[in-house]
Amino acid sequence: MTKKTRLNQTDWLLAGFAALAEDGPEALKAEPLARRLGTTKGSFYWHFADVPAYHAAMLDLWAEQATSHIPAALEAEPTPVAKLRRLSQIIATHRSESLGGVKLDAAIRAWSRANPVVAERLASVDGQRLGFLETLLNETGITNPEWARIIYAADIGMEDLSARDSNDNTSAMGSLVDLVLALR
Repeated sequence: MTKKTRLNQTDWLLAGFAALAEDGPEALKAEPLARRLGTTKGSFYWHFADVPAYHAAMLDLWAEQATSHIPAALEAEPTPVAKLRRLSQIIATHRSESLGGVKLDAAIRAWSRANPVVAERLASVDGQRLGFLETLLNETGITNPEWARIIYAADIGMEDLSARDSNDNTSAMGSLVDLVLALR
C-alpha cells in the first residue's frame, strides 16, 4: 500500500490557476478542484477557510508574481532609457511566462469582468505596472502620461494576439518603446 502525498496550499493554488486558465472561474470551487487533484473537499478546507479565502490567496500569489521582480530587475540598468527598455522587455516577457506552467494574465482579466474583487486586484497590479512605466517615461523626459497607457495597452493587445499565433512580443515592445523615445 502506497502512502498518498499530502497536498499543500501551493498545490491547491497551482491547480486553481490551471483550472482558471482551462475552464474559467466556475472551476474555482472546492469540489471541482478536489476532483481535479484526486482528493476530497476536506483537504481544500484544511488549507482555506472558504472559497473566497482561496480566491484571495490565488490573487495574492498572482499579484506578487506579477510585480515584485520589477524593481530589482531595473536596478541594474544604468540610465532611465535603459531601464525603460528593460521594463518593456519585462512586461512582454512576463506575459509569456507562467505561474505553475499556466499563463495567467488573460485568464485573470477575463475573471475580473464578472468579479469585482478580482477587478480591484487587477486594477492594483495594472496601476503598479503603469506607475513603473510613467516614472521611467518621466525620467527620460516624456511627461505625457498617455504614453504609459499606450505602451501598456499595446502589450495587453499583443498578449491576445500571441494567444492565437504564438509570436513573441519582446521585439515588438522594444520597437514601440524606441518609437516613443524617438518622439521626445
